[in-house]
This record gives sequence, C-alpha cells and structure tokens, in this order.
Amino acid sequence: MSSMLLAGEEFQNYGLSHLAALVVFGAGAVAVVAIGRRHRGSGAARRFSRSWALAIPVFAVPLQILQFLPSDWDFDTSLPLQLCDLAWMAAVWALWTLRPWAIGLTYFWGLTLTTQAIVTPALAQDFPTPRYFMYWGMHFVIVWAAIYLVWGLRLTPTWRVYRTAVAVTAGWAVCIFTFNSIVGSNYGFLNRKPTTPSILDLLGPWPLYVVTEIALVATMWALMTWPWVAIHHRRGHGESSARITRPSSS
Repeated sequence: MSSMLLAGEEFQNYGLSHLAALVVFGAGAVAVVAIGRRHRGSGAARRFSRSWALAIPVFAVPLQILQFLPSDWDFDTSLPLQLCDLAWMAAVWALWTLRPWAIGLTYFWGLTLTTQAIVTPALAQDFPTPRYFMYWGMHFVIVWAAIYLVWGLRLTPTWRVYRTAVAVTAGWAVCIFTFNSIVGSNYGFLNRKPTTPSILDLLGPWPLYVVTEIALVATMWALMTWPWVAIHHRRGHGESSARITRPSSS
C-alpha cells in the first residue's frame, strides 16, 4: 500500500485516500440496492434495517465523543448541530421504524446535504487515523440507508413527505442561524462560508449563497420527489395511495 495512505498526514481532497473512500462508497451503494431488492416485502427487511439502525451509532457516537476531547474541542464545530448530526439520527429512526417522515428526511438530507460532505469533505486527518474511518463511516451509512430504503425497499417519498422535510429543515436553519448569530459560531455554514473549498464557493457571497442554496435545495428535493409520485400516478394511484408502505414484519 502506498506510503501516502499510511502516513496519516493532513487529508487532501481528491487525494488517494479520498478516491479510495469514493470507490468504497460506490460499491456499497450498489450492494445495498441489491440487498434491498431481495428484502422487499419480506420480514428480512425489518430484521436487516433494525440491525443497521443499531450499527450506525457505532460510527457516529465515537466521532462525537472525540470532538469533545480537549485536544479536538472547537466550539465552532464540536456541538452536534450540523444537519449531518441530525441526518444520522433520522437514518437510525428511519431504519428502525420505517416511518415515512424519517425515511424522507434520510432521503433528502442524505442524497443532497450529506453527499456534499463526501464530495468536498471538511476532514483534517488522513488515513489511517480513527477520525478518518469514523468520518467516512458516518457519512456513508446515512446515504446508504437512504438508497437501501428508497431504491432497495421502494419506500418512496410523496409530496407530503417533501413538505415535511422542507418545514423541518427550515426550522433547523432558523434556529441554527439564530444560535450562530448569538454565540459567533457557524454551524451549517449559514453565517459564513467554510474555510475549505466547497460547492458554496460557486453560489456567491453571503447572504446570497444562503438564499441560493435554499432555493436550489427546495427545487432539487422537488425533482427528487416528482418521479416517484409520477410512477404511482401512472400505475393508477392517487396522492393518497402514493405513500410509503412498511414491509411486513413476518
């Protein structure tokens, strides 16, 4: 293995360790779709998804604990207030209960916001440090959960789920912007851009990039909802029946 991977130096976006992580992510996405299709409509879906729900905190909780250590503590980043922190909690609840609103949050947050952390990670420590593995583990399992639930089990979103996700996210943004303004933090990058390169660099200065991001996210989520609703309508079902149906537990 390359000495680049073993050095544990500062992480570089699109370096060898980042590309390796992306390969693992892609392979995992294909695998969870195949597993979900085999589980669709069976009791195996409930058993597998609940086991997965219990496994997610194995990655997420230690990473959170690390951030509270004196050596890593940073008031601007260590509190569990980012959407990724909420996304793994939503994924746990979605996998455990198969509730439509939780699956919707996992789907929308996972496939748009969490993937930003995969494509342009804000990660300081490289392979093979524990933080490297926990960072990727936490973000991967969120997106894989969304893919498993929606493309694997076909528990698809509706406009009602879309509206719930937009409302919950808007509420989070208002609360976090207010918190940032009071204490001087920058959770969610709502008050200023991150110091590392990100997609936000393409959206103009503050506050224009915040407004643009909100509009883009709402539009993207609508486009992510419309095909599933259209499929139900083509099959002769209305909005009332185009809903997430939980598989049998037996």
